[in-house]
Amino acid sequence: MKRIGYKARMLVVNDALVALEAGVPGQPGVVIISGTGSISYGRNARGEAARSGGWGYVLGDEGSGYWIGRAALRAVLRQSDHRGPETMLSPLLLDHFGIRRAQELIHEVYHTNLKPSAIGSLAQCVQAAFTQGDAVAIGILRGGADELEASALSVARRLDMVGQPFTFILAGGILRAVPWLEQELERRLPVSSPQSRVRLLDREPAAGAVALALQEARGGAVIPAYKLD
Repeated sequence: MKRIGYKARMLVVNDALVALEAGVPGQPGVVIISGTGSISYGRNARGEAARSGGWGYVLGDEGSGYWIGRAALRAVLRQSDHRGPETMLSPLLLDHFGIRRAQELIHEVYHTNLKPSAIGSLAQCVQAAFTQGDAVAIGILRGGADELEASALSVARRLDMVGQPFTFILAGGILRAVPWLEQELERRLPVSSPQSRVRLLDREPAAGAVALALQEARGGAVIPAYKLD
């Protein structure tokens, strides 16, 4: 901000709007972001906006990489305690951390200041176990798909978009690292919201920031106002 200068025009928005603008410039739509965290955000033709999620990894972020990775860690610990089913996630996670016993996960998680993004990277292990037919991994990813679908539909319903033609934009690293989640949302959402389309964001989200900046420079970007519940 200091480099730009205090006299420059500033526009500060939710990064979910940036991703939505990159996916459907100036159009109604709902973006579902699943990275380390998760959020759904949408705008309708009346210029109203709504969001669901984005509460952070302590309070929410269901269906995110962190949420999936934490579920995998818990599954491994439950197997070790003999209070959960056997799962391929155990050897996959132990190998990921380079350890031999589940008990050593205590050190890895609590004493190495493991960042949420590092736990989120475990989603790839869940995808690998899922591909091999592991029932626990299947349950985790189905639960993640349930959460992301519910989040997106919450936004669409509040904006009166269900049954109308619009696009769901899928964004975030987890939807690329875990292909099944992308495929499942592409299957589910048009059923839950008829006439909608689903598309993976095929541009850098920063393209949306550039578009909004140009709009602001040319006279003012139109920022959707959150619809009052």
